Amino acid sequence: MRACSCWIALIVTGLLVAGCAVGPDYARPDVDLPQDWRVAAGEADDLANSRWWTQFDDPVLDELIATALAENLDIRLAAARVAQFAGALETTRSRLLPQVGYGVGAGRTRSSEFLLPAGADPYGTQYQAAIGASWQLDLFGRLRRESEAAQARVYASEQGRRGVMLSVVSSVAATYIALRALDQQLEISRVTAESYQQTLHLFELRHQHGVVSRLEVAQIESQHQQALAVIPTLEGQIAAQEHLLSILLGRHPGPIARGRSLVELSVPAVPAALPAALLEQRPDIVQAEQDLVAANADVGAARALYYPDFTITGTLGQLSTAAGDLLESAARTWAIDAAVTGPIFTGGGVAGRVASAEAAREAAVLAYRLAILNALREVNDALAGTRASADNYAALQRRSAALQEYARLARMRFDGGAASYLEVLFADNELFAAELAAVAANQARYASLVEIYKAMGGGWVDEADALAATP
Repeated sequence: MRACSCWIALIVTGLLVAGCAVGPDYARPDVDLPQDWRVAAGEADDLANSRWWTQFDDPVLDELIATALAENLDIRLAAARVAQFAGALETTRSRLLPQVGYGVGAGRTRSSEFLLPAGADPYGTQYQAAIGASWQLDLFGRLRRESEAAQARVYASEQGRRGVMLSVVSSVAATYIALRALDQQLEISRVTAESYQQTLHLFELRHQHGVVSRLEVAQIESQHQQALAVIPTLEGQIAAQEHLLSILLGRHPGPIARGRSLVELSVPAVPAALPAALLEQRPDIVQAEQDLVAANADVGAARALYYPDFTITGTLGQLSTAAGDLLESAARTWAIDAAVTGPIFTGGGVAGRVASAEAAREAAVLAYRLAILNALREVNDALAGTRASADNYAALQRRSAALQEYARLARMRFDGGAASYLEVLFADNELFAAELAAVAANQARYASLVEIYKAMGGGWVDEADALAATP
């Protein structure tokens, strides 16, 4: 009875002390964040928590993004990693609880006749069934620090999955916009080539009647071939964009459905968010912080190795010489043990683990700060790019309009005999290049808006998560 009381006192003492854990508790590092962005976003609604891609007003794009969220292999791979870390967390947490098991055995022995009474059977058979339990008392918090680290790595892997979704949605939108821009450039090239073909045919007829020289026909032929040369290049780029989109959708490379043309897409608004919001809504920053939480807990787990481990084990079983009587046998056995183990001399093994864990924590702090700086840079770049691309597109639109007027007047002068066809040729070539450049600038304008939503992160990832295959 006295021994039992001692054991109970030891267990109670262990539970009381278990509230203490060796090592530093986590505290978020101080971060110096700017009050606003370098490039003002202007007046805009906070759209970072909505399905921003629906603002393009293209049902085909909406369907493509929904398909990608459900079928993209990178997202499913990231979800599998989350499940992997969750399983590791469950394993780590289980070590905080008593471990119970069972054992069943049978043995046969032969004793020396010299040690037995005369006539005794030297052979004996023994059957045994027992239940055993062991419990490692986490007096200094090593197991709890390991569990804390495992929990943080689950959170980090989940943020990694959210980051993959953010990247996939942005990539689908940007790739689709690039595809529609190439479609428009291809259409412009085909219309231009057809116009040059008609002009070439007309000049060939004029040359046959001696109205124009062969030099002018050759000039138009060169112009026509230049337009034709652009078409296969654009067709190859369109196929490449379709293949990229197919992979993002989790499909074999193939054709992609089209919705609204590039000029018919609505222009999304610029989302409003302060720099401090990035700490909570950027998955990569949250992931970096959870990695820091895990590294901080690893320091505590490593320092706890300096302290002893307390383990209690016990068994309760029955013995019998006949298998059929094992459960009813009155021969019972039990044992209870307690063990204390700790380091005396490890040759620097524990100190090395502590130093390694502390260095890993310092690296995690730097990675966290670097993630914040990169996020600030990406948002400012996207805001600056949006303004620049909008101004560039407006300027190229005005240039295209001016060149259209220039080409019209040059053709009138040529038809009136006041100018050579070289002037018309120059105007048409400049107009063709300007129209292609205006389409590229329009694509860049849409793409920069996509980059803003990607850079700011936001609660829209939760909206995307609802469409994903794996919660």
